[in-house]
Amino acid sequence: MNQHARRLLTAFGLAAGLIVSAPAAMAAPILKVPTSEPRYAAIVMDANSGEILYNKRADSPRYPASITKVMTMYLAFEALSEGKLRLTDNIVVSPRAAAQQPTKLGLRAGSQITVDEALRSLALKSANDMAVAMAERLAGTETRFGALMTLRAQELGMTNTRFVNASGLPDSRQISTAHDLAILSRAVMRDFPQYYSYFGQQNAVIRGQAMRNHNKLLGKVPGVDGLKTGFTNASGYNLAASAVQNNRRLIAVVLGGPSGAARDNSVEDLLLTGFDVIKRRGRGERITVAQNLFEPEPSGPIMRPSIEQGDAEQDNLKIVLTENPSAPAKMAVQKKMPAKAAGAYKVQVGAFKQKSLAGKQLQITERKFAKVFANADGAVEAGPGGSFRARFGGFSADGAKRACATLTAQRQVCMIVKP
Repeated sequence: MNQHARRLLTAFGLAAGLIVSAPAAMAAPILKVPTSEPRYAAIVMDANSGEILYNKRADSPRYPASITKVMTMYLAFEALSEGKLRLTDNIVVSPRAAAQQPTKLGLRAGSQITVDEALRSLALKSANDMAVAMAERLAGTETRFGALMTLRAQELGMTNTRFVNASGLPDSRQISTAHDLAILSRAVMRDFPQYYSYFGQQNAVIRGQAMRNHNKLLGKVPGVDGLKTGFTNASGYNLAASAVQNNRRLIAVVLGGPSGAARDNSVEDLLLTGFDVIKRRGRGERITVAQNLFEPEPSGPIMRPSIEQGDAEQDNLKIVLTENPSAPAKMAVQKKMPAKAAGAYKVQVGAFKQKSLAGKQLQITERKFAKVFANADGAVEAGPGGSFRARFGGFSADGAKRACATLTAQRQVCMIVKP
């Protein structure tokens, strides 16, 4: 009996265990999403070494939503690599598959679709009907496939994961973590590099339907080439993404974002930060990816309050981001520009324990809000208790209000300083 068959039989045993008790060693983990903490969770992993560069509640259970489909595709890739499935094979859409809730391809029961088309529909459109059709093709029923998914997850080291469906549609029993989803993302590109490109397709036309990948970081952030978004009301906005720069690959997973834009911004920040840290480590610097401002002795730089950390996370979390690898640095720790704005009001965009961090905050804020601060004076000012404040001056009262309104609309920390 080959390995794939043994997994199927074991999975069937797990599924049957819903009725008949299975051995404890084979029982799926019983996990619950905590209600006493924010939904936001995140991780950055070095895909080469597996090192965790950043961790925020990464091992706390969460709902994976459609990131689940990465495991569905992993098992399809496994069947393809073992010759048990071919890309040209047809999959029959069952009545159960056709009845799935959107997002879906929308084929009628009895229709057929090739494995290749189904995989592309999963990757781009996150088609729930195709997830069920694939599950039934591989394991007979989605229940059995869910058990097989869980078993495979455990074998990969995803110790805090349980799957019960192939799509990620809401089910309180379907649980994973940011850490486990990073492990899965790493595994799929490591074990099946020949199929990883499915996650990087930006556009496709399938069965007459024009599709655009839900992962908006593709083509936007340098080096991003996958993986998968997800959303349910219970999970919030999720994204597992991977990028490669200078022959180094990182994986970032964000779960529980308050919006799609929030989630995307957070993942982008984490990836760019991670690459910056790798580059600086290569120069011999000892730095970490993230630092909590409430820690008494920060051991590394802190970036702007990340817009969209979700669930008020930026009240106490600041992520490292020094220079954007895709753009040259534009200013030093303290920058003075010709003052064209008339006024004695100032706008404060952050307070830090290190002068260099306040300077970097000025740089990043001015780059992101170039129109707001085009004619302002940026400077680092000493504050009480040895703190350093990042401020832009030269505003009128109304100008300062408008500037802060623009920043706060993007969840950027801002405070008006009167003369």
